[in-house]
Amino acid sequence: MCIGIPMQVLHLEPGHALVSGRGETRKVNTALVSPVGLGQWLLVFLQDAREVISAERAAEVNATLDLLQEAMSGLAGLESHASPSSDNPGFALPSAMDIASLRQLTQAP
Repeated sequence: MCIGIPMQVLHLEPGHALVSGRGETRKVNTALVSPVGLGQWLLVFLQDAREVISAERAAEVNATLDLLQEAMSGLAGLESHASPSSDNPGFALPSAMDIASLRQLTQAP
């Protein structure tokens, strides 16, 4: 399985960008999303940018990845995101959260 990581463009060169996100910096191929501007957010799979995304979408994807990381690590805290029902697996995806919950999840001001 391949998971897209939101990464922000720091530097551009023909066909590539230096991007940063989730604690790492890497050079990615931008052929599929060109033209790209400084500061834009990209959804990166392995070493390729696949989609230009908004800062809001990047925050949502990062929050979802944080939830996955918590679940895989067995960390406490998922209860605060829980709203189980017959058609809900036991937690709310960031797109279903209100802005206060999303800010708490992403530790944003």
